[in-house]
Amino acid sequence: MKNFKLLLIVALLIPMLSSCNYNSLVEKKQGVEQQWAEVQNQYQRRADLIPNLVATVKGYATHESETLEKVTQARAAATSVNINADDLNEETLAKFQAAQNELTGALKSLLAVTEAYPDLKANENFRDLQVQLEGTENRIATARGRYTQVVADYNTSIKKFPTNIYAGWFGFESQPQFKADESAQRAPEVKF
Repeated sequence: MKNFKLLLIVALLIPMLSSCNYNSLVEKKQGVEQQWAEVQNQYQRRADLIPNLVATVKGYATHESETLEKVTQARAAATSVNINADDLNEETLAKFQAAQNELTGALKSLLAVTEAYPDLKANENFRDLQVQLEGTENRIATARGRYTQVVADYNTSIKKFPTNIYAGWFGFESQPQFKADESAQRAPEVKF
């Protein structure tokens, strides 16, 4: 009787294990890791452009040293936050996102300052850097969007029954999503 129960349990577990799609979960987890690497790659591209941008602005806007210093400090802070895909969780992603948001704000201040310098705006190097930075921001948005898609697919997969049972057994955990900055929740104020 005991052997029959054991045989019955094994007979029921085999189809369930084959439907757990372990390999599919592994592929989806790899997709998350690959897209996270692409997000980091695009943020690194932006960080690599900043020293050239700062150097170009510095030549024209010498008395804007405080703004230039803030950009440099924000870049250093943003590049110091490196997160391995295996260490991704809500807390580490929030820390990464906060550092990147600080850098974005510093860059906006830098670009606003440049409006006061017509010679700088006409400088070919500055225009080229500005175009590259714009393109990089678009690439960052695309990479984040793709990351969000693969994370949603992965997180949905590990929460579906019966896969959720096996996902827990094999250590597949939910991956964090990017969250909008709190300032994005408020409509911009337009003044004429």
